[in-house]
Amino acid sequence: MRSRRALLSLGSLVAVTGLLATACNVLPGGGAGRTTVTVWLMRDSASEGFLKRFTKDFEAEHGDLRLDIRIQDWTGIGEKVTKTLADKDGSGDGAPDVIEVGNTQVPGYGDGGGLLDLSLESARDLGMEDWVPGLAEPGVDNGRQFGIPWYAANRVVIYNKDLFDAAGIKNPPKTRDEWLDITQRLDTGGQQGIYLAGQDWYTLSGFVWDEGGELAHEAAGTWTGALDTPAALRGMAFYQQLQALGDGPKDADEEHPPQADQFAEGDIGQIISVPGAAQRIEKKNPSLKGKLGFFPIPGKTAKRAGAVFTGGSDLVVPANTDARKGAVEVVTALAGKKWNTDLARTMNYVPNKTTLAGAVAAEPGVAAMAVGAAHGKATPASPLWATVEAADNPIKSYMTRVLEGEDPATEAKQASKEITRRLDESGE
Repeated sequence: MRSRRALLSLGSLVAVTGLLATACNVLPGGGAGRTTVTVWLMRDSASEGFLKRFTKDFEAEHGDLRLDIRIQDWTGIGEKVTKTLADKDGSGDGAPDVIEVGNTQVPGYGDGGGLLDLSLESARDLGMEDWVPGLAEPGVDNGRQFGIPWYAANRVVIYNKDLFDAAGIKNPPKTRDEWLDITQRLDTGGQQGIYLAGQDWYTLSGFVWDEGGELAHEAAGTWTGALDTPAALRGMAFYQQLQALGDGPKDADEEHPPQADQFAEGDIGQIISVPGAAQRIEKKNPSLKGKLGFFPIPGKTAKRAGAVFTGGSDLVVPANTDARKGAVEVVTALAGKKWNTDLARTMNYVPNKTTLAGAVAAEPGVAAMAVGAAHGKATPASPLWATVEAADNPIKSYMTRVLEGEDPATEAKQASKEITRRLDESGE
């Protein structure tokens, strides 16, 4: 996942962009006494049908408001959002009143006072106590809620049912120990128990969190890398055990080569990915259609699924909006039970609340995601975290060195030192 990065492959929204923009009148106030609320949503986040349904219903219920939904591309969106948040006027043509942002992007956008504090609305109207934690936590800064969870997606285990049957495995594992056992049974002859690339740091993060560790921790406003803690090292040790039960490259991530393409060869028992990867697998190898299963990443005990990195989107309101009331109404509707359930079912997402997981229970891959999402987390909420995820991500290089035989404690200390340096807001 980009921190949101290629979660699912969905249909284009190009056609609806022009339709909605035409229907929404660009005159100030929207004409006929209505106030126009401009909403920036990301391409492929919602289908054309969903946006049509939502717009018609919302405008019917809010006679004083009109929607102008404008579809944005992920490429270059960071600079575009930063620029519009810095505009003190914020009332130019097309200036957004509501913006969809990647959940892990919220800390960067909120730094500097560019977002509206929605803490009151979160507690009073939006049922924040039930939010998926990996969406909610990045939206908080100093106790104030700026990002409102919209939808989530996270990794699950995709498995080959035929290989499970051949190995006599009747049920997916519920614990880490069971997972290692069945993976060892699958890792025989010319077949791999699991394909796990050496630099899949999102998966490592979940193992670290399961052990009670963190990638970095914050104290008094200062962030420090934490891969060298005993808990984080235990997470890496489990990663080593699992990764050794297949032939995944030690010096590359899950997209180099694409793990879905490797799995499509038919001789791999499992991969860790978002359920949407099944579509790519079946397209590459149609003989696997109907033979793919899904289960949540197992936890340390059967009572709790493993922690996962939660990707997805939050909704934010720029502090410079001149349509605050309307913007809050749009966010309340999109994040509310009716439309959040509709979106999840339409797009095969995890809803923004753990209490809505039943809405996607009929879709096995999404149901498995929802179980994991209840224990999901996001990357550290430092506004500088993107510098860690850069092309030379120190977590990736740390993982490779450990998997190639270097001392984990020594390498973790070096990686943590580099993370600390990158998160130093003083620039020193």
